[in-house]
Amino acid sequence: MVVGVTLLALPALWLGAGGLTRRAGHYSSDVTADRVSLVLLVTSRALTWLLLLMLSVVVLVCAVGAWVRDLEMPSLVSVFFVLDLLLAVLVLLTFGRRDRRRPRRRATPAAR
Repeated sequence: MVVGVTLLALPALWLGAGGLTRRAGHYSSDVTADRVSLVLLVTSRALTWLLLLMLSVVVLVCAVGAWVRDLEMPSLVSVFFVLDLLLAVLVLLTFGRRDRRRPRRRATPAAR
């Protein structure tokens, strides 16, 4: 569980933090509907990111604590681990992605 959270959830947190306010498409600041949709988008991204952060911390603390103290881990931690991985994939596929670079336009050949 520690390896899964370290390899998937922590990079998702890092990449998702940078993409919280990034927006794709063209939004006009004049239209109220665009502003409301942008606020809803950023709010839902922030809540998802915070839930991912909280689940990652809970899973890491429980897994390391059970490993160090040689205790049996509660079964709810495995449910949190699966939910954490699913949220990490959601973050990576939505707002944690890097922006694609636009392809360079080919230079026009010189007139002959």
